Amino acid sequence: MTPDLSIVVLAYNEEENVEPVIDELGGWLDQHLPDVRVEILVVDDGSTDETRAAAARALAEREGTVLVHPANRGMGAGLKTGVRAARGAWVTFLPADGQIDPAAIQTLWNARTDADVVLSVYEDRDDGAARRVLSWGVRALILAVHGVRMHSDGPYLFRRTLFDASQLEPDTFFLNFEFPIRVLRAGLRTATVTISCRPRRAGVSKTARLSRVLDVGRDLVDLRRRRFREALRRL
Repeated sequence: MTPDLSIVVLAYNEEENVEPVIDELGGWLDQHLPDVRVEILVVDDGSTDETRAAAARALAEREGTVLVHPANRGMGAGLKTGVRAARGAWVTFLPADGQIDPAAIQTLWNARTDADVVLSVYEDRDDGAARRVLSWGVRALILAVHGVRMHSDGPYLFRRTLFDASQLEPDTFFLNFEFPIRVLRAGLRTATVTISCRPRRAGVSKTARLSRVLDVGRDLVDLRRRRFREALRRL
């Protein structure tokens, strides 16, 4: 049977976290969404530790698989790999660090009724000044360059058919911005929910750097160029 929902778990050097995170996620799904058929796809993005083995143990008795990149390619590449392999009509994603409470899955799922994409914002995330400045700077740049107000902090749920990996070029974290920007620019139906965010179970964040604002700025300009070329091809 085809799954209703595919959950892509993104992992890079998360051997301490990935197994308990999948165990918690699976147990929560069994209890709270028993009528929804779910597959869990773990993308090991070139980890140099035992992430792959830990993920395989966690998925041994569940519907799912571990997909492996031979080298680290980035969050965007991981998401594209997961979506390509996904069979569910709906797809969402989670980091393997344990920051997203499994309850977020039901919150996203329940909001899909009148939406093609369900975005999420964090209710209580506090990762310090660096991440707050990063978030503010990125939102300001998105508004300035693409003319959309994007309120999207966390994972989103989307119809799999809307995610065209061949169109979405970035392999980096920027893909997490590009897809919602394209959705908003296209006028697709969206909903926004509030979810909780917890501290990492172990380890340190690999994304919270102030220099990333400059990287995102360059990526936003590049996306605008690509969108312009795409519009010309449609003429």
